[in-house]
Amino acid sequence: MTRFHLQPDLPLCQTDLPLDWYQEEFRPYAEEYLALPDRTPETVFRWLDGYVEPARRHFGDALLLLAHFYMGGEIVKLVERYGGAVADSYQLALQARDNPDKRVIVESAVHFMAEAIAILAGDDQEVWITNPKAGCTMELLAKDHMVLPVYDQLAERYGDELCVVAYMNTSGRLKALAGKTGGAVCTSSNAHLVLEWAMQRHERVLFVPDRHLGENTAHRLGLDPEKRLVLPEPRGTLRIEDVDGGLAALDRADLYLWGSFCGVHTIFTPEMVRFWQERGWRVLIHPESPLEAVLAADGQGSTTYLWQQVEEAPAGSRIAMGTEGHFVRNAQLLGARRGVEVRHLADVPFFAQAGCGCATMSRNDPPHLAGMLDLLRRGTPPDTNRVLAGDMIDEISLSRDRLDTDEREELTADARCSMERMIDVVEGAVAQSPM
Repeated sequence: MTRFHLQPDLPLCQTDLPLDWYQEEFRPYAEEYLALPDRTPETVFRWLDGYVEPARRHFGDALLLLAHFYMGGEIVKLVERYGGAVADSYQLALQARDNPDKRVIVESAVHFMAEAIAILAGDDQEVWITNPKAGCTMELLAKDHMVLPVYDQLAERYGDELCVVAYMNTSGRLKALAGKTGGAVCTSSNAHLVLEWAMQRHERVLFVPDRHLGENTAHRLGLDPEKRLVLPEPRGTLRIEDVDGGLAALDRADLYLWGSFCGVHTIFTPEMVRFWQERGWRVLIHPESPLEAVLAADGQGSTTYLWQQVEEAPAGSRIAMGTEGHFVRNAQLLGARRGVEVRHLADVPFFAQAGCGCATMSRNDPPHLAGMLDLLRRGTPPDTNRVLAGDMIDEISLSRDRLDTDEREELTADARCSMERMIDVVEGAVAQSPM
């Protein structure tokens, strides 16, 4: 059963990338795509079938296509049409582990998501990303060379009292840090479970990277706001004694929130929430949004939660949704089939940037999907698109820092440990929940 309805005459809305944005190996596919007479599904599918179907026949059941909910409408539709899975970051991370028969995994999303899949993948599974330039601004503000100096200072002061909880939107190198320190990975759907678990086992937690998810999760758990400290936005080297309140404030706190954020979600305000509520709309929002907006909303949760709310809303419902624009557009199509009206939370008269989408994730497009599958079938895929645990990619130059085998095995073990702790926490919570 498909979740993403294809309207025959609906143009596919993603902006075409300039030709020089494509890797050399992908330019022939991009040239063909850009020469198509239109972007309707009939035209795009006819062109894509010439590349995707031979690859599907070649790899058979060993091939798995994946995309994230935030991808542009056509990619989620294409991936699902060709038998792939569309999910949130938690569900994507489990795909290799839960599908050991899938040897070739092709992901249309961002690099940290593909790396998370690779961390849990078996030795006989390969993970490929359709465009290695697809990154995450939040992850860029929490690189290991930025976080480790701060962690080292905190660890020198607090020792084993401190552990790291790494949001999924981090590199494998930070997931490994979480594993080494007795911490875990979390996602927006399970952050409350993982943070509660960590606070029960450690006196202090460094939550990396999203300050807003950290604040919203701490509030949800009823943690003392006086014992919560938001670190400055990551600019240059931070000396911990220079935080607001100095070392005394650090010593009072038990939760340290890395100061980065998601540019897509920081636009939401309580004024936007009230605008829709005053007109009779129910407001749902993603927890990467500022705390004040989340508290004003009628509900908050991950992409899976938001999607389910539209699926389950009774006909006649009106929902204003605060999250990534491509996701909201797909939710609008879902809602329209069910008699549910969906609007973007920022689509208000006093804000000019309604419908903000994740620009970096949208760097995955039909030419990248066609090219990746065709090149894999031919046995000539560019190695830059292969994703291994610990890889660091420069999104502009495409230069890559890849660990040697011994370093990668050590990192993978630590990162996998942090992710398996998350899985254990989530599955334990499910097992204890009343049926």
